[in-house]
This record gives sequence, C-alpha cells and structure tokens, in this order.
Amino acid sequence: MTTKKISILGSTGSIGTQALDVISKNRDRFSVAALSCSRSIELLAEQTRQFRPEAVCIETEEGAKAFEHIMKSSDYMPEILVGRDGLKEIASMETADMVLNSLMGMRGLEPTMAAAEACKDIAFANKETLVAGGSLVMDAVKANKIKMLPVDSEHSAIFQALQGNEHNKVKRIILTASGGPFRGYTRKQLEEVTLAQALKHPNWTMGQKITIDSASMMNKGLEIIEAMWLFDVPVEKIQAVVHPQSVLHSAVEYEDGSIIGQMGNPDMRVPIGYAFSYPDRLPLTEGENPVESLDLFSFSEGLSFMPIDRNVFKTVAFAYEAAKRGGSMPAALNGANEVLVEGFLRERIGFVDIQDILEIMMERYEPVYDLTLEGVLEEDMKVRDYTRKLMEQRN
Repeated sequence: MTTKKISILGSTGSIGTQALDVISKNRDRFSVAALSCSRSIELLAEQTRQFRPEAVCIETEEGAKAFEHIMKSSDYMPEILVGRDGLKEIASMETADMVLNSLMGMRGLEPTMAAAEACKDIAFANKETLVAGGSLVMDAVKANKIKMLPVDSEHSAIFQALQGNEHNKVKRIILTASGGPFRGYTRKQLEEVTLAQALKHPNWTMGQKITIDSASMMNKGLEIIEAMWLFDVPVEKIQAVVHPQSVLHSAVEYEDGSIIGQMGNPDMRVPIGYAFSYPDRLPLTEGENPVESLDLFSFSEGLSFMPIDRNVFKTVAFAYEAAKRGGSMPAALNGANEVLVEGFLRERIGFVDIQDILEIMMERYEPVYDLTLEGVLEEDMKVRDYTRKLMEQRN
C-alpha cells in the first residue's frame, strides 16, 4: 500500500503537532513530505529526526541557520527553504500528495494558491485564507479539480453532515460556538477582561491568536465567512449558535426539516484524521493516547444552545456585514483583526478595543471588487497600516 505524502505548513503549532500524532499512529498510510515552522526551531528539528521530510521551510534566514546548526549532529539533513517563497515551494512540491495548511493568518493565502495550482489536495485549517481570498481560492480549487478538506472542527462537522446529501437542498447550516471564556458577559464586564483571562479557553487547547479570537467571538465570525465560501451557501443561511458543551460540532438542516450533525469529544485529531483519510475513517479510539469516545451519559442534564449576543460580541455582526458587502471587505476585517489581536497580546490595547477599533475601520473602509491575488494582498497591507494608526490614536 502506497503511503500518502503530506506537506504540513505550520508543523510546530497546535494543529501541526496533532497532525503528526495522527501520522505517527498510521505510518502504513501516511508519511511526511515537508514541514514548516516560524520560530520553534528545536521542535522542528525533533520532528525532522522523527519523520524525515524531504524539505523544511523556516520563516527567517537566522532560523534556517539555527536549524542547520542543530541538525549537524544528526544523520539526516533535509533541504532547507526560507520565507514566503519556501512556503510556496513546499506547498507545490511534486512528491507531496496533500498539503495541510495550518498556518496562522493571511500568510497562508499564497501557499494555498500554490498548492491548488499544483493540483494538490488541501487539508485546510487556515480560515483567514478563505476569508480574505475566498473567490480566488475556490475558483482555483474548482479549476484544478482538487479536494478542499476542512480541518476546523466545525467545518469538518458540516462537511461530514453533507456526505451523501449532495443533491439535497440545504435549508440552514448551524455553526456551533463554545462561547469562549466570556459567555454571558456584559459589555461592562468585557471592559475588565485581562490577557491572562482571555488566554484560558474552557474547552479547546489552541494557539494564542485563535484563543483570543475565540474569546472575542471573532473566530466564529471568520468561520461564518469561511463556511459561506467552502460550502457555497449564502451567508444568510448560516446560523451561529452558542453551544457551551462543544459536543455537537456543527450541523446541517435540510429542506425536510431533518438536522444532521457530528458529535464527539473536542479533539482536533478527529477532523485532522478525517481530512487525511477521506472518505475513510481512522481507528483513532484505539492504541496509545487514543481519542476518547463520547460518554453520552455524562450529559444527563442535557445539551444547551443559545443565540450569540451580537450587541456584546459585535465581531459576529461585523462578519455578517463583511460577507454581505463582499469584495475586499472580509479581507479588511481579517487584516485589521490580526493587527489588533497582536496589539492586545502585547498589552498595547484592551480587550474591548479590538471590536471598538474594528467598528471604526468597518465604518470608514470602502471595499474594492474583482481583485487579483496581488490586489488582495495590497488591500490587506493598506488596512493593516490604517489599523495600526487607529490603535496608536487609541493610546
């Protein structure tokens, strides 16, 4: 049996490390073509020794030199690539069968396009790419007849609920959200939120940026736009709901009133494994460190669902508005948010400043339409510069 060779963009992050765990348990089915990282050089070296990729990509020349120095004592040295061009190269390398894009933010857009144009199936955990360049990416996916397999737990759940129903009309997509650590908070309470509090997610273990996005509910806003592109449905048909238990990962309602969803314990190895092995499923509940089966009896008090308060968590309202306005508006929302989250992580602004400054940007920004890839990247940079100025004015 020939193994599927996978290039992992962002191998040292939360998704990347869990993807390698899935691969390590299924060596007869998968192998690693390439790995990439930004700063975790020692971890990348450890992964390289274990999985022996043909190539690695590192964000900076300094990082590449540090990696080469660490690997000198090893019996194996892969090709070392650097920066944006390196990411595009490992995303399109001839020997890779699939690319897992688990990069954070807009830097995932160019390698996603490179993978699509090289006819590589894409396991997708980089929602910002679809938010900013949805039409470009999906046009490339269709033109090159490749698979775009979602890794986000919510979009994987929707994808699974759609299987076997390709010819049935979707009435509604139900996108669930845990509500984050501040579910039920008022605006006044949000004003008192600290960085340490925002970094404590109640259900999931994730990187800092996505954890803050979950706390502000921007993560759900971005996922709404992602779902619109990924499943080709009007944004009005996507309903985001708070589901604190994180058991129903999302669902689809069909025109006969039937709702089909996917349930399970919150473990990212499940959607990662399904994307890698689609249409098959892997035996993830077996062996060492297994995925735990869901104990339905532990929810004897029931599962709860409630609406998102868009007056408190305005980021969700911003996402619906950006999707409806179209053009570069979603890219602007995403770019501005990335700048503001970084500002909050550095404690330059407060938690509610994220949505307050986003609101100012949304009111003043005029979207541009029919953009090329270069045009999207240019608009993204303009919005980032403008958002930094707004952030400085706030201080």
